[in-house]
Amino acid sequence: MKILITTDLFRSTINGVVTSVLNLEEELTRQGHEVRILTVSDTGKAYREGNVWYLRSIPSGIYPGVRIPVPGDGAYRHELTEWMPDVVHSQCEFCTFSYGKRIAEDTGAVLIHTCHTLYEQYTKYVPMGKYLGGAAVAACMRWRLKPVDRIIAPTKKVERTFLSYGVQKKTAIIPTGIRLEEFTNPVPEELLSKLKEECGIRPGVKVVLSLGRLGFEKQVDELLRGWKEAGISNKEAMLLIVGGGPAEESLRKLSGELGILDQIYFYGMADPKIVPAFYRLADLFVCASTSETQGLTYVEALASGLPLVCRRDPCLTGVLEHGKNGYSFRSRDEFGSYVKEILNKKEKRQEMSARSRKLAEAFGTEAFGRAVDSLYNSSIRDSAREEIQAHLFGRRKFI
Repeated sequence: MKILITTDLFRSTINGVVTSVLNLEEELTRQGHEVRILTVSDTGKAYREGNVWYLRSIPSGIYPGVRIPVPGDGAYRHELTEWMPDVVHSQCEFCTFSYGKRIAEDTGAVLIHTCHTLYEQYTKYVPMGKYLGGAAVAACMRWRLKPVDRIIAPTKKVERTFLSYGVQKKTAIIPTGIRLEEFTNPVPEELLSKLKEECGIRPGVKVVLSLGRLGFEKQVDELLRGWKEAGISNKEAMLLIVGGGPAEESLRKLSGELGILDQIYFYGMADPKIVPAFYRLADLFVCASTSETQGLTYVEALASGLPLVCRRDPCLTGVLEHGKNGYSFRSRDEFGSYVKEILNKKEKRQEMSARSRKLAEAFGTEAFGRAVDSLYNSSIRDSAREEIQAHLFGRRKFI
């Protein structure tokens, strides 16, 4: 099968969309499919590298690191159209979606779309965005996804959200998989020692980890305020924050205002190759975001054997079992009490760790790849059936 994946974000960015695309590409290739990727260049020039076609682009000016393609790469679209893909799988609703839509129309390929983002959480980054409500986002999504044959939602939360938008498309819930072995295999002791020294992790001090992009919608400030209110001693534990983003400067400032700078370490952006080491350093993973569609860092924490303390959210279904592998909190008071309970009770922490590892087994890339492949095949069969019916009854299939 020939599969074209379109995405606005690729290797130069570190987030859940990119992880999903890379893992899907690897699994589909392993299954014997021919996979090509159409994405946006981060150099301002169009070029091809292996099986990846890069569209020339300019900075969007909307969100750091996000770029938009500029006209002039029609040759790439024609080249990929002549390749005649069976499936076009879009990962982003905007820039490259238009290219994927046109290629699907010109070739008769089925158009699959994965919904990774809940845009209500991001309107603050758009000019006049504060005036955009849920109705505007819903209308935009209904219009944008009208040509799509099938939708993939990583969680039930995402499916419910897009149904609430009025998007009337067949939806399959397929959790994004991760390479579990990256988080279960041993980490070199020299790397762990280097990071301990760099982050100022003292012997006997437990590590509470927050890892991910520092966007305002991630609500990392709630972790800082909850940490302050909990009164956790710096001799007992430290909060290690790994990641970068537009909220980083304000979070550093807030830590100073709260008087907890001696208990917090901001590592900044980390090379993906050493991310598993940060989980290995930690005793507990925390997150206050409600903007996640699935939250791959949750799954990475599970595979690393960490208990979780996360803001209550529907995307945690199947990931966090309250009281078994961690706790979901609703307030700063609950956050602080749950963190202290897990840190102070070694046996409880070990039990939760074992349960996390068990839950992680359901999120491997192999299962992810098989589920997506099955959806491709069923979508092709459905499309062929619709074409036959349209021919028999003299009706056009409008896309």
